[in-house]
Amino acid sequence: MIRPATLADTPRLLELTQATGVFKSHEIQALDEVLGDYFAQNHQENHVAVICEEADRVAGYAYYAPAAMTDRSWYLYWIAVQPGHQARGIGARLLKYAEEDIRKRQGRILFIETSSLPHYEKTRRFYLKNGCEVTGTLRDYYSDGDDMVVFRKRLEG
Repeated sequence: MIRPATLADTPRLLELTQATGVFKSHEIQALDEVLGDYFAQNHQENHVAVICEEADRVAGYAYYAPAAMTDRSWYLYWIAVQPGHQARGIGARLLKYAEEDIRKRQGRILFIETSSLPHYEKTRRFYLKNGCEVTGTLRDYYSDGDDMVVFRKRLEG
């Protein structure tokens, strides 16, 4: 079941994110700040945080929002699945949910940024498998040797 995230979910989302072993500590700290802002105000500005539950446990989550100063462009900022639940379709369900929700909100295109580091290979394959295309790479964006890989998916037309 996919449902809206609540403030009480924050500790579980941070733990899940840490458990993936993919995100750096400053990224988890940023997520904590993003969720704080979301529950304080950003949920009123079309930001969305959703959770996928299985057997009453958080199995994954997604966070997406409109891109400022664009014509109906959106960003998927976070998507993560509990390590024991990966490769079972949860990420795909969350991504599809986000895409359908963005379409309902008249969104036209979705952008996703991720790292070029080897331990993000599964993540990049996930986006390709789910119909996203690489639209660009920003060399040395996150740090020397860690490029930003930008994916896009057209949601209308």
